[in-house]
Amino acid sequence: MAKRIGTHLFVSRLSSYTTNDHLKSLFSRFGVITEARLVKDPITQRPKGFGFVTYESEIEAAKAVKAMNGRIVDGRLIFVEFAKTRRDGDPTS
Repeated sequence: MAKRIGTHLFVSRLSSYTTNDHLKSLFSRFGVITEARLVKDPITQRPKGFGFVTYESEIEAAKAVKAMNGRIVDGRLIFVEFAKTRRDGDPTS
């Protein structure tokens, strides 16, 4: 049985100036994105420097990881990896 790699990506070390729209546009060239979301501080509403991108297919997600991991975006070296899942099966968020 083949192991599924997933379609949900974790993107870290993002600039505080990165927006949800910018995140989506950065990753949209690799495939159809179903969600692009930055995690924000609940009090200040400022981005915490990481977010999640979800693709329609695992192939698109794998292309994005290969192309974007270790790239410089908005003056910051970003890291992209497949998001880990919680025990209940939902992606971490």
